[in-house]
Amino acid sequence: MTHRWTGGIVETGAADGPPAVDEWRPVAVPGRPAAFGDEFDGDRSIAYRTTVPDPRERDAERALLELRGAYDRTRVWVNGTELGEHEPYFVPARFEFDPEPENELVVVCEPPSSLAGIYGTDEVPIETATPGIWWGVNVESRPRTFLRRVDATPRLTDGTAAIDVTVEVDAGATIDDAVTLSLRPEGFRGGASMERVPVRADAGARVAVSTSIDVPEPALWWPRGYGPQPRYTVRAKLGDDTREETVGFCRVERDADGLLVNGERVLARGFTRLPGGDPTADVERAVDANATIVRARAHVPSPGFYAACDEAGVLVWQDLPATGSDIDAERATALTTAIANAYGHHPSLAMYGAQDQPVDPFSDPLGEGLLSKLALRYRAWRTAVDDGAAREVATSFPDDRPVVAVTGAPGTGADAAHLAPGWQYLAAADVDWLLDTYPALGAIVGGFGAGSLTDDDVDRAAVPGLDPAALDRRAATAAESRDYQERTLKTVAEALRRRGCGVLAAATLRDPGSGGGPGVLTADGDPKSAYDAIKRSFEPIQAVLDAPPTRGVVGITLCNDTVDAQEATVGWRAGDRDGETTVTVDPLGTAPAGTAQIPIDAGRIDLAVSLADRTVHNRYSL
Repeated sequence: MTHRWTGGIVETGAADGPPAVDEWRPVAVPGRPAAFGDEFDGDRSIAYRTTVPDPRERDAERALLELRGAYDRTRVWVNGTELGEHEPYFVPARFEFDPEPENELVVVCEPPSSLAGIYGTDEVPIETATPGIWWGVNVESRPRTFLRRVDATPRLTDGTAAIDVTVEVDAGATIDDAVTLSLRPEGFRGGASMERVPVRADAGARVAVSTSIDVPEPALWWPRGYGPQPRYTVRAKLGDDTREETVGFCRVERDADGLLVNGERVLARGFTRLPGGDPTADVERAVDANATIVRARAHVPSPGFYAACDEAGVLVWQDLPATGSDIDAERATALTTAIANAYGHHPSLAMYGAQDQPVDPFSDPLGEGLLSKLALRYRAWRTAVDDGAAREVATSFPDDRPVVAVTGAPGTGADAAHLAPGWQYLAAADVDWLLDTYPALGAIVGGFGAGSLTDDDVDRAAVPGLDPAALDRRAATAAESRDYQERTLKTVAEALRRRGCGVLAAATLRDPGSGGGPGVLTADGDPKSAYDAIKRSFEPIQAVLDAPPTRGVVGITLCNDTVDAQEATVGWRAGDRDGETTVTVDPLGTAPAGTAQIPIDAGRIDLAVSLADRTVHNRYSL
């Protein structure tokens, strides 16, 4: 809907009408407005106002307002009459109203009182967390009797498959009819079907009718590199009114080694993602860097993000918006149901996370060396976490996907690890010592990396998601910070691959704001040097060094994330020396690939994996 919008910070509430705003300013809706500057402190409500015409062509039709991504608790007025309130933001808000020829629409968005997740931290800029209508607004005419929503849920059991469909009908007049349901394959050739479901309702009633559509021999959805991404579209039709939803069949389980998708082992490599920016573009950038999983860290993304992941074959690790020590168990439990209802039909949804970073034992960074290793062990030993609420909430998720109750640092007893060697503590090369000392940390890794700056004029303390104390220990200039970030991510990522980590996510895909941050891409999506480095490290078949390169002898390992055994010739060149080894590596396995002898005058070492159909390169600066 293209209309001129104004917005303002809510100053006072009114018992019989919209709240008062001192100053209305032009704002862009939908979106994340930055018009309020330093006046907005993150805790106040924002009002949005526009004028819309009557969308109807005939009086018998009905006017419907839909808000998508209205964050978080939202109240709506039309022509001074309150239509109601709505939350959570990732569920569309729909309100019917009696229109006049011109209608004043006022929407007030209030920040959440609990479970703000990543929006309640300094890891994203304040404009990203500004309450607003983030994803879309639509004012439309609907028939007198119309389909309010269609929910389609795929169900896959041993030997059988079906799609459970619920259709909600808003009856403006008495109805005795049938909803026509059709099923068509998307992205592959398969059988279609059609059936009719009776619906009866009195005038003014809202009823739901349900049925199950059997799907013989269903086509299964796979992550990229493991198989195709077939889906099915369920279309409901009542009279001339239609709605549809696209689903896919995918079964995800977790064991001690990671994820099983449709009963087959999958090695998931990818990134965490923070809110903001174009979700479709972010998925494309992740795919270009060989990602097979993206973690929506401590927030719930838009439906467009899930649609892009479905299409691209990218698994989604979906967190609750819960970070830090406080977790409102009652509200969190309600959100688990809402997330599952909103996104559970997407085949890309692979796993849930309940609580992120309950405490951070390393907010005061440690240095390198033996004493720092002792200090790390002491901090991990003395860290205490009350994770009872998180584990209770984790049980409220549906049992059709794995659940990670807690993602956290060493010492938190978390189910998935947040690692920071080379950033908050120790050197990046100490990742092997860390994983030898705490083996459980290497099973599922929900974040690792380092920060960097885009230029030297940036105020380090003002960059969202960047720990200036950690950065000051590592780099004096912006260029040095980017080089350091590249080396750190590469070292940790390749160590995790060598050690067979089942799920690993680098933190993070894109900077949350300008000036720099933990992303391998800038906030605008431009690649830093770390992006190309991690892209090479995530190649499905890749040779990696067994340790950061130094002059002398270093081992080489061939990693194979594919489902086929591979025979490859692994070659290396450093200075005036080179060598090669022929290696056979098992599916989803690793194999030693000889050693390299790095001469004292070498400036870099290059690796090349020669396969039957291509050659894959990797490189390291000394």
